[in-house]
Amino acid sequence: MNLHHYTVPNKDETFDTLLEHKNIKIIRIVSSDKLEAKVYCQAEDEWVIILEGEAALMINDEKRHLCKGDSLFIPAQTSHEVLAAKSGTLWLAVHIY
Repeated sequence: MNLHHYTVPNKDETFDTLLEHKNIKIIRIVSSDKLEAKVYCQAEDEWVIILEGEAALMINDEKRHLCKGDSLFIPAQTSHEVLAAKSGTLWLAVHIY
């Protein structure tokens, strides 16, 4: 599998699990620029990095803007939402159980 071979969805995001082993899961996320409002609050810690594009998130009532190369650690049980993304934004998410 090549990380950069993907199709940009017409709306929302696609999630592809690249690796799941012991206490981690690595997911490729591809965002469109048409996102349905959805709040996430996961049981595990999550670290994300933007490989291409940019996005705006709301985390702990604080708006954060991430560009290519920016990363963010989201502790378990922390509500967060992707407010907007540039079409084709490519994320790598690491979930730590």
